[in-house]
Amino acid sequence: MKQAFYGLLLLIFMILPPVSNLLESVMIVHMHMQMPLLVISGFLMARFFQIKFPGLFAKWNSNGIPGIILFIIIWSYWMLPRSMDEAITMQAVEVFKFISLPFLAGIPLRDSWRKLSNTWQNAVYIFFVIMFGIMAVLYIGSDEQICNNYLLVEQQTLGWGSLAMAVFLLIYVIQLFFIDHSEYE
Repeated sequence: MKQAFYGLLLLIFMILPPVSNLLESVMIVHMHMQMPLLVISGFLMARFFQIKFPGLFAKWNSNGIPGIILFIIIWSYWMLPRSMDEAITMQAVEVFKFISLPFLAGIPLRDSWRKLSNTWQNAVYIFFVIMFGIMAVLYIGSDEQICNNYLLVEQQTLGWGSLAMAVFLLIYVIQLFFIDHSEYE
C-alpha cells in the first residue's frame, strides 16, 4: 500500500500550480517528463485499485488487451499538438489530463502488462517506436509553428527528443530478439 500512497503523493505534487506551470513552460518537459510522471503515479496507485476492485479488473481486462488499448488511446491523444495546446489554455482540458493520464492510462497499464503475452508486449513497443518516429518527423520537419504556446525551436527540440526515444526503444526491441531473458529470471 506504500506504492499507492507514493503514487497519490506524486499526483498531488504534479497538480500543484507552481509545479504544473514549471513543467508545462518547456515543451519537451511537458511531453516527455510531466505526462510520463502522471502515468507513473497511476501505475503506482493501481495496486490499491486492483485490491479494492478485483472483480472489475478480472471482468473487463482478463487478458490485458482492453487495458493496453485504453492506455494507447489515452497516451496517443496526449501526444497530439492540439491537446498539448489546449491543456495549457483551457482549464477543463488540463483537469482531464490530470485525471486521464493517471487513472485511464497508468492504472490500465499496470493491470494489463503482466497479462499480455510477449507478442503483445513487443507489439506495444513497436507501436511506440513508430509513434515517436512519426512525432519526430512531424516536429523536426515542420517549418511552421504547430503549437501556439511554444516556440518553433522548442518544437524541434521535442522532435529530437522523440527521435531519441524512438531509437532507444528500437534498440531495446532489437535486443529482445537476440538475448534469451529466461537465463536472467
